[in-house]
Amino acid sequence: MINLLEELYKADIGNEKYHQRKIFIDEKSYQITGISQSGKTKLVKNYLIGLKKNSYLYIDCNDIRLDIDNLNLILQKFCTTNKINTLVLDNYNQNIDIINVTQLILTSEINNNLDFLQHIQLLPLDYEEFLAYEHKYDSSALNHFFKLGGFPAMHKVANNERVIYMQKTLQCVLNNIEFHILKFCAKVIAQKISPFAIYERLKSVRKISKDKVYKSYKDLIDKNYIHLLEKTDHPKAIKKIYLCDISIKTALTIDKHFGRLFENMVFLELFKKNQQCFYDDKVDFYLPQKNEIILCKPFADERTLFKKLEELEEFIFTHTIKKVTAITMNKESTISHPFSKVEMIPFDIWALVD
Repeated sequence: MINLLEELYKADIGNEKYHQRKIFIDEKSYQITGISQSGKTKLVKNYLIGLKKNSYLYIDCNDIRLDIDNLNLILQKFCTTNKINTLVLDNYNQNIDIINVTQLILTSEINNNLDFLQHIQLLPLDYEEFLAYEHKYDSSALNHFFKLGGFPAMHKVANNERVIYMQKTLQCVLNNIEFHILKFCAKVIAQKISPFAIYERLKSVRKISKDKVYKSYKDLIDKNYIHLLEKTDHPKAIKKIYLCDISIKTALTIDKHFGRLFENMVFLELFKKNQQCFYDDKVDFYLPQKNEIILCKPFADERTLFKKLEELEEFIFTHTIKKVTAITMNKESTISHPFSKVEMIPFDIWALVD
């Protein structure tokens, strides 16, 4: 093991052209969590290349050459002897002992709840971060976002290989039950689905226990592969389900429903901005802290939106809604309404507004 540590210590950290994220690392100790391909390793390596070469040690815990028992015996001494200030345990394995160093950085899919480390949740790229990869900020950028989604690595994968690349990645990091639950969720995004309905669906095609389905479903939520949205004032009602990235739907199903994909994309922008929101009957997203309703209407015009507002008048009045925002693909307009400010705004403009 000592030879392997020496090799890792001497190795140069390579990090091809890095596009800055909204999240960054400083001299503190961190636990960085995020799904596979969200950019955890790139974020850490970008930080390391700014440090003195002999001041850090980077270990990928997925390296099959690691003998964890031996590593635990020698890692502290190795770091002390070589005066290593920063230790990175990428893809952290809980069987590896935590040692005493000036700065410790762990990355993993699941939060290990180590209170002495600052926690960073790294999500796939939002639209603003995605634009850093684009050469032109025009309508083509939004079309690329629909095709590639928010995984940084997808920009380096050939167009005809992206679906298989994503499938293999998901099969590698998820167990069999998790993968099939995610595959089913990809077909029903932006719909109200209960865990029991998922169990019934899987049970019809394979022998499986309810407990395993429920646990795997919870694990997918905990790891942020899927997100749930509550109904306004009804926390026990069936929740709507969204994917962590729209590219997963394309990779796991041939079902086409642009409206639901668009709604998923809008939800992710709200989620990444930490906006508290709920759904309701005929309301895509209700933002109580802003007294705002958001409607996903990619191809709506003023006439169809006005008819929709008539259906929502009771909700608007009851919840004192001050603003109704209809997110579109390219339509921009303002509609007169007696109770609320009503705007139609293209996604690529809305997503860049704080």
